[in-house]
Amino acid sequence: MKIIDKYLLKSFLITFATVFVILFFIFVLQSIWLFIAELAGKDLDAITIFKFIFYYSPIMVPLVLPLSILLASIMTFGSFAENYEFAAMKSGGISLGRAMKYLIVCSVLFSGIAFLFANNIIPEAQYRFINLRKSIIQTKPAMAIGEGQFSKIGTTTTIHVEKKSGENGSFLEGITMHMKKGEFSTVTTVIKAKKGVLKSDESTNLLQLDLLDGNYYEDIQPKKFEDRDKLPFAKSIFKKYTVTIDLAKLNGASEDGAEIVNAYNMLNMSELKYTIDSLQSSFNKDVLSYSENIDKTTESLTANAVVPVVNQVELPKSKKVSEDLMSLFPADKKALVVDVAKNNINNTIFSLDGYKTDLEFKQNNINDHWIGYYDKLLVAYSCLLMFFIGAPLGAIIRKGGLGLPIVFAILIFIIFNFANTFGKKLAGQDAIPPFIGVAAGALILTPFAILFTYRATKDMGLTIDLDWLLVPIKKMFTKQNTNSLPGENITTNES
Repeated sequence: MKIIDKYLLKSFLITFATVFVILFFIFVLQSIWLFIAELAGKDLDAITIFKFIFYYSPIMVPLVLPLSILLASIMTFGSFAENYEFAAMKSGGISLGRAMKYLIVCSVLFSGIAFLFANNIIPEAQYRFINLRKSIIQTKPAMAIGEGQFSKIGTTTTIHVEKKSGENGSFLEGITMHMKKGEFSTVTTVIKAKKGVLKSDESTNLLQLDLLDGNYYEDIQPKKFEDRDKLPFAKSIFKKYTVTIDLAKLNGASEDGAEIVNAYNMLNMSELKYTIDSLQSSFNKDVLSYSENIDKTTESLTANAVVPVVNQVELPKSKKVSEDLMSLFPADKKALVVDVAKNNINNTIFSLDGYKTDLEFKQNNINDHWIGYYDKLLVAYSCLLMFFIGAPLGAIIRKGGLGLPIVFAILIFIIFNFANTFGKKLAGQDAIPPFIGVAAGALILTPFAILFTYRATKDMGLTIDLDWLLVPIKKMFTKQNTNSLPGENITTNES
């Protein structure tokens, strides 16, 4: 390795390390706000909070690492070009491609590290993070309910507690609970209690809340519409009322109380591939099973109602088959046949709607696993992509520092991240193939990486010569306009 290579590599790595640390710190602080309600005012010790942040931090690496490489490469190569260091290198016979040699090797190394990180460390961190949230709520059940604020439990219940006391905050005072029948309905049940006790068991995934000395109010929804104007409600007074809270609704835990092990973002590529094969096999069996169920249901309804009627029909002796099959049935039986046909159609449509919803959910689950599978590859590719965009772009714009490079880096990162997020959303809904959804940002930016690299190595700017396309078009329109001018070649000779 020559001195110039060491100088380039040192400058790039120092800039990269500085940018990575700053961006990682910013992204982690920003992400903490997502869980601030779980951390603030919950009497958690410093070690637990540190574990909470430590297990969540690796999720930020796939975002921070490509952005750091992009910004560092723009800043490094822009600074070299701005200070005419590349001009000195070229005068000494060192081209831009030669100068990028060891930095390309460094970027490939970063890509490998990013892939190993995404495939091994992030799934383990996700596993520990989710189970840490579950264990905290089980050992400190009051963490699920904040003091002096409304805490949401699932999508249908909110609870407000005026004061908590006891070793783990398990003794509650001034409790108000609002419950809804459905996610989009209005509040139909209100429970108020003077005191309450939270109990938990590590072997289950449920919290038990014993309410003491309270009142229960419930709005009644009559079946008859005219009775709703009377606004009926039920009211009761209780000495003790027990409410069960599912931890799965609080932190995404599993419903059987077991550890969280089956989420697609907690699996490496080999585990994802095995899971996808199992899910796809189960999906294919369900499709076949649903088809057979529809056939059996239709045959059963037809056999019970229509077959006895068909047996009574006298087929015509003529070999010519009538196109109007209903004419073969007796007049008093035609209505029965029509009703059975309508029932078959309605039952089939109803069954298909249910099967469609179930199959769509399972297909989306398969797509989520494919997204997790391809996403690990994209993290590695995005590191190389950002280098081949940033390095030649910095050499072209010839600006270092934190001004213009940050503008370009943010713009490119927004395009890349927005395209990936939008593509993954469509892929999760089975609108586009998972690979296309995951690679949407890469597919958009790869042509620019190739273009920038080519033009930078050829000492060409960002201005693209389109004369080869525009000149023939101009000539064509000029020729048409010339031919259309009236009296163009008419000359007069006055003597």
